[in-house]
Amino acid sequence: MPFFWKPYTSDVTSFIEELKAKKPTLEAEQQAGRALLWDKAIDRDAQAEYRAANVPQKPYVYFGPSSK
Repeated sequence: MPFFWKPYTSDVTSFIEELKAKKPTLEAEQQAGRALLWDKAIDRDAQAEYRAANVPQKPYVYFGPSSK
């Protein structure tokens, strides 16, 4: 391997590394945003009740009694 060889980094990787260097709090902000929207506690009892209360849809709903 020559002495002048440098490992390849893509433009996207370079951009992300530069962005993280400019704003070191970026990852913490991303994790806080994820926790706000996605990381929720699931009430398994309520979820089971919702699934049990589901009414199955009739097949071929577009041809009902009113479409004759």
